[in-house]
Amino acid sequence: MLGRLYVVMPVTFSKKGSSSHWKAFMDPQGLDPMNPSIFISSPVSASVGCYRFQLCLFTQGKQRRRVFGKFILLCNPWCREDTVYIPFEDQREEYIQNDSGLLFMGTAMNLVARPWSFDQYEPGVLETCLNLLQVSPQHQKNRRRDYLNRNNPVYISRVVSAMINSEDDRGVLKGKWSGGFKEGTNPSSWTGSGDILKQWADSGYSPVKYGQCWVFAAVMCTVMRVLGIPCRVVTNFNSAHDTNDNLVIEEFYSECGKKLNRSKDSIWNFHVWVECWMTRRDLGSGMDGWQVLDPTPQERSGGVFCCGPAPVKAIKDRRIDLVYDVPFVYAEVNADIHIIVLSGDRVLSFSKDTERVGSFICTKAVGHPRQQNITGDYKFLKSPTSTLSSRHSTNSDDSTLSRGSSRGVFVMLSLEKAPVAGEPVRFTVRVINKQNIPKMLKVHANAQAKEYDHSPSDTFWENHGVIKLAPMEDTVLHNQILPAQYEDVVGDDLINLAVVLEDIGSQERVLASEEFNIASPQLNIQIVDEDSIMPFREQTATVTFRNPYSHPVSGILTVSGAGLIQGKLHYRMPPLSPGGTVQQQVTFMPSMMGTKMLQANLSLANMRANIRGFKMVSVRRA
Repeated sequence: MLGRLYVVMPVTFSKKGSSSHWKAFMDPQGLDPMNPSIFISSPVSASVGCYRFQLCLFTQGKQRRRVFGKFILLCNPWCREDTVYIPFEDQREEYIQNDSGLLFMGTAMNLVARPWSFDQYEPGVLETCLNLLQVSPQHQKNRRRDYLNRNNPVYISRVVSAMINSEDDRGVLKGKWSGGFKEGTNPSSWTGSGDILKQWADSGYSPVKYGQCWVFAAVMCTVMRVLGIPCRVVTNFNSAHDTNDNLVIEEFYSECGKKLNRSKDSIWNFHVWVECWMTRRDLGSGMDGWQVLDPTPQERSGGVFCCGPAPVKAIKDRRIDLVYDVPFVYAEVNADIHIIVLSGDRVLSFSKDTERVGSFICTKAVGHPRQQNITGDYKFLKSPTSTLSSRHSTNSDDSTLSRGSSRGVFVMLSLEKAPVAGEPVRFTVRVINKQNIPKMLKVHANAQAKEYDHSPSDTFWENHGVIKLAPMEDTVLHNQILPAQYEDVVGDDLINLAVVLEDIGSQERVLASEEFNIASPQLNIQIVDEDSIMPFREQTATVTFRNPYSHPVSGILTVSGAGLIQGKLHYRMPPLSPGGTVQQQVTFMPSMMGTKMLQANLSLANMRANIRGFKMVSVRRA
């Protein structure tokens, strides 16, 4: 019985199952008449949910006894006939069974791999995920129809996408992208889904404060994995939010290189969603496989704040006629950028960038703690050996560059290497006089801090000068921003750096700009005898932090790990001078076998920065 839906079946002695209808049988071999085992086999079309059942015993046609029980039925990615069947065992291990992962943030040239605990085996998580379906508006409006539709992962994923945010319902998370977080938890402080789902359930299903895109996506990933639907978290770097559907995002700069907040459209330095694996019988076999689902509330779909499932193949082929929300996701990875330099309301220069949006899309690799480039799944790349596919790695030291050109001048802005906390940000400005006449140029360099989803704040560093160029001269200017100039401003945020050249003779302006993050230091975790870790045997880990900043820091160290530590361990870190090192011994006792993630998070008291580290721990049988 599922709600008021039910099916009646005789208990037979035939083991032969069926993929099309319910069946119950007893094994006649080894049958204990006083304590028989009865097996129930469900059809592949059965709905997800918590079933009740009753077993009735008849003697000579009269009912003698009844017993009652419950069982939970999930999607089955191991079953070939199931609509979520995924063919490779290593993918099932990664996208269903793995209870930890990495979320990729920062920028494409300087990836930040944030550890996350999906927590699907933690107490109460399974029940909360099933209750999410019960709390949904679809279930509250028409329970029978909801139960009947729960055999379809397209339907389930749309319900979950809407229920992760709380814009239309009693959803899990309340989003907040500006102002303080005093009434709740800073989204950057969450380290796993379990705490969020537990808080939601314990509050009687009141939204948990607060989430941003990576939190929404990671919690949805947990729910989908719990329900048996293969799921992975995906990051799109330079993600466009095109409010007027013209596939164009406008960016405005002042004549001195300050980025202006003039446009309703926006580009997020990164945006995080999920992909779920399923058959799309509603669209045809060509659209089977990975589907984009985005629980971050951005636009309404069918009147509700949800997004997807949009087939990744449809996004690549621009099949904007297909459901669900393909045009919106297509714009997120394909919009053009128009860059305009203004003096008041007068346009001084205009340029186009057709490559930056969706320049790098990645997810965690199967079985390894590193990124996998999946940009080619979403769009046709210009060449298989482009810099996009070869340049990106989690510890990339390659430079990034931005170019601008006018009739008379070419400018190129390059970071010498991916910036690292505690070190100067060094960059060069290459200027080429394209004409056979000498030139006098004003050079304006401007740096602003910015959050990943906002326009930049005020200028915190600038440099202005004048250079002379001989005919056809090619010159390079060297600049640096010192740690003391950016540390207190930037924290976990990014920097927008822009250079504007002004040709004094022709009045032409040309701009080159780059947005980048500062790589935070990492916490180092070492474990004694890490090759002989067993369940229910105490282990010791050492967490080490070296202060790379130019001033003393202090804070709270939090250590956690699903299957390794119950709850969280907290340690206070006293002030640590620049260049100083501190170590913290941590004891833990694994409760589960398998590969588990031990993660540490240091929240600094006097900076807007979180320092993270993780260690994969293999817990083996004794």
